[in-house]
Amino acid sequence: MADNDDMDDDLDVDELGELEEKRLSGKKIVVFGGAALVLVILIVLGAMLFFGGGHKEEPDPQELAAKEKVELIFIDLPEFVVNLNTGERQQQFLRARVSLEVDRESARAAVEEKMPRVIDDFQVYLRELRVQDLNGSAGLYRLKEELLVRINRSVAPVEVKDVLFREMLVQ
Repeated sequence: MADNDDMDDDLDVDELGELEEKRLSGKKIVVFGGAALVLVILIVLGAMLFFGGGHKEEPDPQELAAKEKVELIFIDLPEFVVNLNTGERQQQFLRARVSLEVDRESARAAVEEKMPRVIDDFQVYLRELRVQDLNGSAGLYRLKEELLVRINRSVAPVEVKDVLFREMLVQ
């Protein structure tokens, strides 16, 4: 029987070896499976980059503006002659020449494209002014700031940097 026990021990050792081989083969499956998965992912990513390169997105206008050369450009508006709001029978007129300052050629094109709207906004606002609104440097500063806000609203997303008065006469 002792021989029999030795044989059982030998079988147990043999069975353990087979189990270890099965475990190793399971590890091999995991390793090869993982490698195959990585390979598939790389192929998919490569295909996406290769075939996805033909589709180009629209360029962002702000990115284009950032790449465009910055320079000082003045746009002269036509002369304005408007009657001021006096509330009386006597009429007073404002004659003004205005220039707009922009910093890109694309901004000039956008402002010139929307020029009828710009002139309309200026006319409507200037007709509601009173002579008292134009008195002193504070009055002119307020007028300048108000015109700048109105023009930027009219030509958005383009930005006008400044409104410059070339001539202003109240009569």
